[in-house]
Amino acid sequence: MLLKPKLLEWILIALVAALLALAVLGPPITQPADQHAFADQRMWANIPYALDVMSNAAFALFGILGLVSLTALARRAAFNTEHALAGLFFTGLIATAAASSWYHLQPDDAGLGIDRLGMVVAFASLLGLAVAGRVSPAAGVVMTGLVLLLGPLSILFWLASGNVLPWLVIQFGGMLVILMLAFIKPLPRAGGLTVRWAVVICIYAVAKLLELGDHPLYALTNEFVSGHSLKHLVASLAAWPVIAAIQSATQSVRVVASAQALADAGNTGRIRVTISDSTAF
Repeated sequence: MLLKPKLLEWILIALVAALLALAVLGPPITQPADQHAFADQRMWANIPYALDVMSNAAFALFGILGLVSLTALARRAAFNTEHALAGLFFTGLIATAAASSWYHLQPDDAGLGIDRLGMVVAFASLLGLAVAGRVSPAAGVVMTGLVLLLGPLSILFWLASGNVLPWLVIQFGGMLVILMLAFIKPLPRAGGLTVRWAVVICIYAVAKLLELGDHPLYALTNEFVSGHSLKHLVASLAAWPVIAAIQSATQSVRVVASAQALADAGNTGRIRVTISDSTAF
C-alpha cells in the first residue's frame, strides 16, 4: 500500500490518540491472580524456575548478534536513525534478558515491574524502527520517545493501582501499529532497513499463544518443557527479521562499493590509455 508520508503521520497520530484515550478512559483491568504461578517450578543447579530463567539467554544472544551485525554495517555505511533505533532494540533485548531472569528467580509484582521495564526499551525501539522505515525517521524517534516515557508510567500506575490496562494498551496497541505498517511500502531511502514486519507479528502471536498455554504445554510434554519457557525462545526470534534486514543492507553496500571500485578502475584505465596515445606523437 502506498500512502503519502504526511497522510501516514496523521493516521498514526489519530491511532495513538485513540489508544491513549482507551488507556485513560477504558475500564480497569486487574492482573490475573495466578500471574506468577508458572507451570515449570523445577530447580536446577540451585536456580529456581530454572528453565524459565535460563531461556532468557536467547534474548541476550540475539541482542549480541544484532549489535555485531550492526557494527559491520556501520563500518560500510553512514549511520542513520534506523541504525540507531536498531542498536537500541538490541540493547533492549539484553536488558530484557537480565530483567526477566531477575523476575523469574522469585516471581512477584516488583520483579514483574522490573521485567516490564526491560521490555519497554526493546519494544519502544522496535516500534520506532517500524515507524521510521514506513512513515519518517522523525516520527520514529518521536514514537520511541513516547513509549519510553509512557511505558514506565504505565508500570508505576499498575503497581500503585492494580490496573494493568495502560500497560496492555501500550503492548497490544503497539503491535497493532506495527501490523498496520506491515502493509505500507517502505520509504525510499539510502541505508534503510527493510524489515519483514509481518514475520515479526507472526512471531509475537505465536509467543503469546505459548505464554497462554504455559500449563497445558507442560502437561502435554510430560513436564519436559513449559509454554512460558518456549515463549521466551520464540519471542527472541523477533530479532531475526531485524538482523536479516541489517545483513541485507550490509550486502547491498558491499555490492555498490564493488561496482564503484570497478567503475573507478575502468576510468583509470581509460585515462592511462588516453595519456599513452597523446604522448605517442
